[in-house]
Amino acid sequence: MTERPMSRRSIVVAGAAVVATAGLGTVQAHAGTADDAGRGHDKPLIVLVHGAFADGSGWNPVIERLQRSGHRVRAVANPLRGLAADAAHVRGVLASLTEPVVLAGHSYGGAVITEAAHGLPNVKALVYVAAFVPDAGEVLGELAASFPGSELQEALTAVPSPAPDGSPGADLYIREDSFRHVFAGDVPHGTARLLAATQRPLTATAFTDRATVAAWRTIPSWNLVATRDRGIPPELQRFQARRAGSRTVEVPSSHLPLYSRPGDVAGLIRDAARAAAQA
Repeated sequence: MTERPMSRRSIVVAGAAVVATAGLGTVQAHAGTADDAGRGHDKPLIVLVHGAFADGSGWNPVIERLQRSGHRVRAVANPLRGLAADAAHVRGVLASLTEPVVLAGHSYGGAVITEAAHGLPNVKALVYVAAFVPDAGEVLGELAASFPGSELQEALTAVPSPAPDGSPGADLYIREDSFRHVFAGDVPHGTARLLAATQRPLTATAFTDRATVAAWRTIPSWNLVATRDRGIPPELQRFQARRAGSRTVEVPSSHLPLYSRPGDVAGLIRDAARAAAQA
């Protein structure tokens, strides 16, 4: 069958559709397909906060699954410059949003969302993934040492760098030869090598900063405990989840369930989003 050439009008209409589609992809970079974006408007926006030694792309395996479910997602760039500064940055992003939000934090990002979300009425649910969940007055370094099992301290190396207040300080990295063992034991070797090579440093003051508020005391929370975590001890994760009254699931994962168990992480976030939408 011979195809007829498109008319000039058809070409113009098709071109307009391409431009419109491109615009949608730019404005809603995390919205998935046009159909998914349309279905997502009745769902809360999901905001993700990464932890130390990482960036927002660490959430990519989870984001892909959430987008396929029609959720709108935004991964915030966590500065990793100390708890107060990081929480202020994330809080500014949250305060700029007018829609309901489900806020998730991985690892150190859990401490950041606990501080950032306090008193914000649009944050309807908190989701913690292998995370710190401090109470007001607690220090992350002391909290990490309160339960046995973490091998992170021995794997860190410090590089001289100004502290957030400008005084002499240090940036912390995980040694590449220890990265997979401590952080990513069930992640493919190639992926773990890439993550180790591209890690972002955490200012050392983050482990001595004191939390000032605890958003989980007033906002419902969900918690994924990684039972094979060598970064944040699983028993600490369980203690925090019980204390916060979180709806909790446990998975046999390293510190990076974002990569090794992304379906479980996305499922827990979807559960929180469904509850938030019905509240």
